[in-house]
Amino acid sequence: MLVDEAEIHVRAGKGGDGCVSFRREIFAPRGGPNGGDGGDGGSVFAEAAGDTDTLLDFTGHHHWIAENGRPGMGKDMTGRKGCDRVLKLPPGTLIFDRNTGLLLKDLAHAGDQVCLAEGGRGGRGNARFARSTHQTPREFEEGWPGQERWLRLELKLIADVGIVGLPNAGKSTLLSRISKARPKIGDYPFTTLQPQLGIVQLSDHRRFVAADLPGLIEGAHRGVGLGDAFLRHVERTRVLVHLVEVGSPSPVCLPADAYHTVRGELAGYSAVVAEKPEIVVASKTELTGGLDAASELSESIGREVLPISAVTGAGLSKLLEKIWHCLHTTADPRVSDQRAVCLSTSTA
Repeated sequence: MLVDEAEIHVRAGKGGDGCVSFRREIFAPRGGPNGGDGGDGGSVFAEAAGDTDTLLDFTGHHHWIAENGRPGMGKDMTGRKGCDRVLKLPPGTLIFDRNTGLLLKDLAHAGDQVCLAEGGRGGRGNARFARSTHQTPREFEEGWPGQERWLRLELKLIADVGIVGLPNAGKSTLLSRISKARPKIGDYPFTTLQPQLGIVQLSDHRRFVAADLPGLIEGAHRGVGLGDAFLRHVERTRVLVHLVEVGSPSPVCLPADAYHTVRGELAGYSAVVAEKPEIVVASKTELTGGLDAASELSESIGREVLPISAVTGAGLSKLLEKIWHCLHTTADPRVSDQRAVCLSTSTA
């Protein structure tokens, strides 16, 4: 089950208190303070883990707390540091401060890590306060509290190719034919209720990741239908494969109108998304008049249109090679020099 949004509360560990202690040994008559410092509290980290692809674990578990530091002890012994808490998030997760809306980190690649809440510093023991004029200090410091904050997690799937189109355009069928993914397929709109990923294998050990996104309807970027809940997943893709149904005997709208409707929703959501390289594909051309309708669509929109049939397999090889060529002539938008903002400011 894909869960792409979650809200969590993170709290770092409190630092351990310093210790008040004095030496009491038979051959050390003057003694002296020997209270050790408290250990630092554990911090909370987030790490992008390649074996995770959903935020499901964070929907029912909202509070993530690191261990407190242990108090100091006599004989100048420092307390043990609290254990850190590491949250394993799927690559592509954006971490926002819930209160300010500030983007803290984009975990774009597996292995990326960021500190979400820093552990509190351990307090000083009384040995730290000894002076020539103050040889029996009984002062000590309490440990500092750890940082805490509410965060909003938002997942944007990382895929090379995004398959878009109106509902029931054949996106799920296409994904099932070019990969081993098995999305739900039906002869009714909105069969796909969440994005599906599939790995496409080509000859010579070539491969790329394709994502089947739920169908878009007019007004989707404003929240109509499934709305923009899944449009953000298109932002991570490098190439769009725009499926337009041309072979249906009773189409909901003309192929050209269907094409412009989806293009309008992409542009309404983000200009960056609308400018991505696009391959226009005419689907269901195995039906009577499908190839002629594909030619008419190409003339109407003034662009090349690849006719395919996911049922018979016609045109799929040509489509995959064109996708591969397009991927290798397009810069990868996931390579970013975005830096995490400073997380040193404590929030209560």
